[in-house]
Parts: sequence; structure tokens; C-alpha cells
Amino acid sequence: MVLLSFDIEEFDMPFEYNRDISFADQISISRTGTIAILDLLDKHQVKATFFCTVTFAENIPDLIRRITESGHELASHGYYHSDFKPEHLLQSKIKLEELSGKEITGYRMARMMPVDEKEIEKAGYTYNTSINPTYLPGRYNNFHISRTFFTKQNVLQIPASVSPVVRFPLFWLSFHNLPLSIYKALARWTYKKDHYLNIYFHPWEFTDLNDFERFGFPAYVRKNTGNQMVQRMDKFIHWLKSKNYPFGTFQQFIKTINH
Repeated sequence: MVLLSFDIEEFDMPFEYNRDISFADQISISRTGTIAILDLLDKHQVKATFFCTVTFAENIPDLIRRITESGHELASHGYYHSDFKPEHLLQSKIKLEELSGKEITGYRMARMMPVDEKEIEKAGYTYNTSINPTYLPGRYNNFHISRTFFTKQNVLQIPASVSPVVRFPLFWLSFHNLPLSIYKALARWTYKKDHYLNIYFHPWEFTDLNDFERFGFPAYVRKNTGNQMVQRMDKFIHWLKSKNYPFGTFQQFIKTINH
């Protein structure tokens, strides 16, 4: 199964590059990107999972409704994108359930940072997908962690997909920067080995990030954003469907591995 997921959040990334961005712009940019994603998923009739912060969800009630009514899964990405306390695990779950009317069973930590599995279990989540089992300088070194799903503290861990052997990450940055043919080859290799793909993106990638003065992003973040990203994702989903790889939400995937 192909697990496409999107971390939908207030667009606070410019702060990491010493740029200011208003809260209104943070919401507006992520909103625009989320609509582009939903339109693409509608076009291809595939289901995905949206990991959403409470802050963003409170500002896009119509899109939360569209996500759930379209058959996509809503999961938690925390309360705020740039602030975390253990109590936010339960608080975000309760608030997202209140806003969506759906049960929230999954969690992904902002920026794929470590999170205490005991706290995840205590908050009542079924699964956690906050691990990128690779090495990224200055961010994480997870070579010692299983590439594929496993259980810890009674919580199913579903790491982001990395290739077999060399553990090349298939996350959003490699999707932007590799030639699409190379990315497809890595995705096919990983899918054949693991029988699933877990790849994640963000709504702001589907908006134009080329204004260096405004955002301060290096070239590898800006590359293939906006319309180019929409076109790349369109081609990629089309290719996955041509391979007859089934798409699904994390909740649907868990049902297949529990039987």
C-alpha cells in the first residue's frame, strides 16, 4: 500500500531562516497548498492521511470538513508546530476529534523529532509515525532503528520510508531534488522490498517558495515548489497508479497488517 501523508501546519519554517512571517500569512500559504493537494487527490481518486496541528485546524474548518468527507484520514501533528509539551499529545487528540467529529488514532511529531512512546500510549494513540530511520546531518541519526514497522510501548511505529541497504530517505526534500526517474526507481525498490511506502510532504511545498528575501530558503528547499511541485506529484501519483500500487490511509494500512 502507498501511504501518502501531508503534515498540514501553520507555515512557520521561515523563522528557522531568520525571516519574519505573519500568522495570517502562515495560515494562508498552508491553506493554498492544502487545497492544491486535495484537488490532486480528488483528480486521481486516491486517499491519504493529513497530520494536522490544532492551530491550523482551527483556522481551516471548511478544509477539515473536506478532508474527512473525501474519505481521507485526519491525524495529529500536535497542538502547535513550534511548541511541544507532553500534555499536547492528549489535548491535540481531543481537540481534533472535537473539530472533525472523527476518531484520531495517529500521531506525527513536528519535524520528526523524538517523542516519548509512553506518553503516546497514555494519550490513546494507536500508531506513531515520527521516525525517519536514516541519517540527516544536524537533524537525526536513526540508523539503529528498524526501517519497517514495529511495536514499542504498545504503539505501532511506522517509520518514514527509506531505501533498502543504504537507507536513502524518500521524504519531501529528496522528492524535490532528485530527478523524478531516480526517485521513482528508489520508490519501486523500496515498495518491492517492504510492500508499502510511507512518504510525507507539506502544503507549503505546493506554493511558490522562490522569494528568497521573504522566506530565506536555500536552493534545495526552493527547488520544484509551487506549480512544479503540483506537476511532479501529479506525474508521480499517475506512475504509482500505473504500477497498480494501492493507496490507503494509515488506518486502512493497519487493518491489513493486523490480519
